[in-house]
Amino acid sequence: MLFVDRAILDCRSGNGGNGRLSFLHEKNRPNGGPDGGNGGRGGSIYLRASKTTSTLVNYRHAKTFYAPDGENGDIKNLYGRKGEDLYIDLPVGSVVFSSDTKKFICDLDEPGKIFLLCKGGRGGRGNACFKTPRNKAPKIAENGLPGDKKKIVVELKLLADVGIIGFPSVGKSTFISCVTNSKAEIGDYDFTTLVPNLGVTYLKDGRSFVLADMPGLIKGAHLGKGLGLSFLKHIERTRVLIHLVDMDSDRDPYKDYKAIRDELKDYGMHLIDRPEVVVGSKVDSPEAEEKFNKFKKTMKKHGVEVYSISSLEGKNLDLVLYKVADLLQTAKTYPVYDENDEEETYDLTKTADIFDIKKVDEHTYVITGERVLRTYHLINITEEEGMLKLIQYLEKIGVDNKLHKMGAKNGDTIKLEDFEFEYFE
Repeated sequence: MLFVDRAILDCRSGNGGNGRLSFLHEKNRPNGGPDGGNGGRGGSIYLRASKTTSTLVNYRHAKTFYAPDGENGDIKNLYGRKGEDLYIDLPVGSVVFSSDTKKFICDLDEPGKIFLLCKGGRGGRGNACFKTPRNKAPKIAENGLPGDKKKIVVELKLLADVGIIGFPSVGKSTFISCVTNSKAEIGDYDFTTLVPNLGVTYLKDGRSFVLADMPGLIKGAHLGKGLGLSFLKHIERTRVLIHLVDMDSDRDPYKDYKAIRDELKDYGMHLIDRPEVVVGSKVDSPEAEEKFNKFKKTMKKHGVEVYSISSLEGKNLDLVLYKVADLLQTAKTYPVYDENDEEETYDLTKTADIFDIKKVDEHTYVITGERVLRTYHLINITEEEGMLKLIQYLEKIGVDNKLHKMGAKNGDTIKLEDFEFEYFE
């Protein structure tokens, strides 16, 4: 299956249905009073972490998702049908960001986890809801509220306990093939691993953990060179790193080690802080053994313990795995998003200003604000009572007073989204 780890989705929840303006007229009840029903709520869009998919291949092209609108209210106090909620199944490990602001939205890090992305618009109230002892025949009904719109970026960051890192062709794929059931591609050329390979290893003492063989890293990977970003973003979830250093190449192993460490540090996301098991790989010959011993002495001066392995001979593989298992018992889990960002939630207690007014030219003012627009969308201004209700509402929240303070003159144009009216003191 094609491995895709990034997708862009356009999502829009359903609009609320409009409330009905209606009066009951029956043979024996010619003046039966208001009977307009409420509109139904629009369908919401949820993101769901699913174990049935392991890639974003189904979303590799920009996708658009619309939840159904709520139905309008009807006569005889009939409520409109609610729009059906829409669930988008994403692989476990998906992290979601806003496409516009790049702000973190949610982390689907557990199977079955559900996140409300776009809330369906509220249905408008029919005129039956506005009947009072003083107004027994209200000629007003509410519109449904529009649904939310969001454009999101979904990134899959694999759920592995241990990441195997190193330069290209240091033996990462061979190692994971020897210690797990993973069938990684193996070759004697750079970048044989184009996508991460996952595998589970089981120790004789009953412990087990998931390893990921990451694409090879080169200098400048944190800037996107080679397959660097593909490599780095997938080790953000790992808690322990196995750092393989080639003992059978012409390169200086200590310089290779330092180059990888520098890339981890420059990338950030606490990669440099993770426990690390440094391993000299391909120690299959006396020359490689001699090179490893020199490398081991150099690393000892820096207080770093080093292990040697031969994947071909199965040498010391268990020794490395048991060391990793011990580190996992106390290893910290780091977030895969900026720690200053909190998971987005719907806050029903926001106390932001109801409205704001911007002067766009000498004789034009625009009313803005989430709360005033929300109320405007609810009011059906096609009826006289609805228009009157809107004007009374704007006066009540202080729009007239603020316009006066801003120097508005008689005849100036006042805009509230697609609604315009003239200002008079």
